[in-house]
Amino acid sequence: MSDTRAGFAAIIGAPNAGKSTLVNKLVGSKVSIVTHKVQTTRFPIRGVMMHGQSQVVLVDTPGIFSPKGRLDRAMVKSAWEGAGDADAIVHLIDARHWTGAATQPEGAGEYEGPAEDEAIIARLKELGVKAILALNKIDLVDRSALLAATQTLFDTGVYSDVVMISGLKGDGVGQLADMLASRMPEGPYLFPEDQSADIPVRMLAAEITREKLMLRLHQEIPYQLTVETETWEKYKNGSIKVDQMIHVSREGHRSIVLGKGGQTIKDIGTAARKELSDILGKPVHLFLRVKVSERWQDNRERFSAIGLDFDA
Repeated sequence: MSDTRAGFAAIIGAPNAGKSTLVNKLVGSKVSIVTHKVQTTRFPIRGVMMHGQSQVVLVDTPGIFSPKGRLDRAMVKSAWEGAGDADAIVHLIDARHWTGAATQPEGAGEYEGPAEDEAIIARLKELGVKAILALNKIDLVDRSALLAATQTLFDTGVYSDVVMISGLKGDGVGQLADMLASRMPEGPYLFPEDQSADIPVRMLAAEITREKLMLRLHQEIPYQLTVETETWEKYKNGSIKVDQMIHVSREGHRSIVLGKGGQTIKDIGTAARKELSDILGKPVHLFLRVKVSERWQDNRERFSAIGLDFDA
């Protein structure tokens, strides 16, 4: 019998429940982009958590919501596929939406809140699988209301365990890590112990730039753009030259991304370059361009590049 354990744990939930923040906290380093806007994660990103003698590959899935277009359908399909292949499932719920303490997230559009959680519960029932219920953002809700909400959710019958956490502050995260580690099957590690993420560095670089765009821009623009790393060149002195293309849907969006005198894209590039340099531990020379690609969301190759099914 092996004295090590290794397996996969899927983190599912409605948009903006805090999945990426939780994954980053469990892993101990940044592997997934985090913003205050919903639908930040577009494809499953695997973060590797070492906990005792267990290696847990955490799948940070896109938020599960009511899909309206091709990209939405592909994201939702990707989320459920990530859950279906996992050794453990965590259903992360924003506790505020079940205790009357919620406010509408910026950029949420038609964000449904509890209705989306209920749809996930119905799907878990349909699949006949048990999940760990993780109530997030507990530091922002009344405790008596939290206990009542916990009972209501647990009574649905789709949960094996309940843990109350604050993914941002770290409260309860250790308890969740213990649960996940104990549920992994016995066997050798799937990744080197010092590897924190299973994501190509070129894709990580594109995601970092997209995060900075989403943090800087507002309203619908972030959901109508994508970032592509076109070239990655290593210099003899150890530094790296990265060329990226930002694809937007309209000419008006291109002007907004560029900003007056090019200041907005300059600031975005500076922030992305600094973070990428910190992650890689070496200087990065980042060059950004913006292109109007009206139908980029109908491009099969771009879906494939980020691991989504164009025909979902």
